[in-house]
Amino acid sequence: MLDDDSFKDIKAKAKPGKFSSPEVQSGIPVPATQKVKLFSPDEWEEFTEEWTYSLKGQFDKVQRYGGAGDMGCDVVGFKTKDRVKGPWVNFQCKHYDGPLVPSKSWVEIGKIVYYSFMGEYTPPVAYYFVAPQGVGTTLTKILNAPDKIREGLIEAWDKHCKDKITSTKSIPLVGAFKTYLEEFDYSIFDSLTLAELVEGHAQTPFHATRFGGGLPVRPAVAPPPSSFAKDESRYIQQLMEAYSDAKKVPITEVTQLDKWPSIKRHFNRSREQFYHAESLRNFARDNVPAGTYESLQDEIYQGVVDVCESDHEHGFERVKKTVSKAVDIALTGNALCGRVLVNDRQGVCHQLANEDKLLWVENGDD
Repeated sequence: MLDDDSFKDIKAKAKPGKFSSPEVQSGIPVPATQKVKLFSPDEWEEFTEEWTYSLKGQFDKVQRYGGAGDMGCDVVGFKTKDRVKGPWVNFQCKHYDGPLVPSKSWVEIGKIVYYSFMGEYTPPVAYYFVAPQGVGTTLTKILNAPDKIREGLIEAWDKHCKDKITSTKSIPLVGAFKTYLEEFDYSIFDSLTLAELVEGHAQTPFHATRFGGGLPVRPAVAPPPSSFAKDESRYIQQLMEAYSDAKKVPITEVTQLDKWPSIKRHFNRSREQFYHAESLRNFARDNVPAGTYESLQDEIYQGVVDVCESDHEHGFERVKKTVSKAVDIALTGNALCGRVLVNDRQGVCHQLANEDKLLWVENGDD
């Protein structure tokens, strides 16, 4: 029979210290640089495509190729609408159990040279090998010296490229093509380290959902500007209609609210709430996948619309009841729920009013 002494060795290997509830439930967090090494080839390409989002502003469009007939292109960033006929960058995803070596790379370099020679595309302005296990020392040295790439490709052509560029024919290194290969600009070839990729990916909206670890802390929300922005005109107009409905007098200017201090305070709070929600929208754009914030808006809309469309004494009462209802809605299913504040929930109502999805005073209201 086993007794407690039988487990001494196992206990001795346990990590000392206190563990948080998430660690007990999910285990000790695994660094992203280790997780990516467990990706499948398709997942690695997806990760690389997501990483290009960190280069926003550099490309007009990013497209993922892969598979038969890709002509040596995996994840491609087009700098103009001319696509491969204009300046473009190729990120070549190579997924192996160990670091990338020259013998696995010559054919990829050869494809770029051959297909650009054939006029399928202009040579890329930059070409990066990206591999979860990194690029080996030998290949790194070659990539750092364009002349070595040229010499190595010529030497390796018959063994690694001639019959592997395309499955339909053999490509001998002769004639005009040989001249083109010898004069090709090999300085475009380089590699990216795993650390560079993970660091860049951490700046994208995809990082938290792919690797976990939670969302970053939201920056402080600046107070509303003193002047009204064009993109907040409709919800402000709706508030004025609601106030008019309550006081039974036309209210079209904010200065008129000075007659009713409580309404003026409500108006100022409403603007703060709107800008809180706008701040959350911007935070979501940079930290979670597209559509996450819109899903949050829809959840709040579904939670408040019945209140909004119920009978109320006047439009101002409808505003207050609807916005108050937003505070009580459970948002546990949304990736942003841990970063949503009360002001955000209320501000979403004003965003919805800004788009006429919520109406404070409808035609036919008294």
